[in-house]
Amino acid sequence: MRPARFGEHQMQHAGTPGWEHFRHIADIGVRGCGRSLAEAFEQVALAMTAVILDPAAVACGESLQIEVSASDHELLLTEWLNALIYEMATRHMLFARFEVEIRGDILKARAWGEAIDVARHQPAVEIKGATFTELRVSRSEDGLWRAQCVVDV
Repeated sequence: MRPARFGEHQMQHAGTPGWEHFRHIADIGVRGCGRSLAEAFEQVALAMTAVILDPAAVACGESLQIEVSASDHELLLTEWLNALIYEMATRHMLFARFEVEIRGDILKARAWGEAIDVARHQPAVEIKGATFTELRVSRSEDGLWRAQCVVDV
């Protein structure tokens, strides 16, 4: 299975958690949606992984803990994604399973993944960072949380 292309997405139907990519001129938008803020943050992290490769290709044998804080949900989203990007770069790992807990302005998470094997994973791009472009975290009328931003590739 290959990563989703623009216009394709992993959201099944309205009212269910999921992720998708959205168009942006130079980079790639990532969006997650969930029944809770934490679930939306998990889904947007999965969308970010899907920019690099199909998340199903990542074995989730190793885990690490991540903790970040910020003064609002939007900044917390960029801190979360940038912490994942940092861990991917410094540990040479890919992550495809996430468990997030958000209390106030603190996010505590566990990310599962494995070391990058370039021949097997064939990563499409390297993500440099989560940006403030299209940065939005909100709860919609259908009760789902949506979290999104553009990542620099």
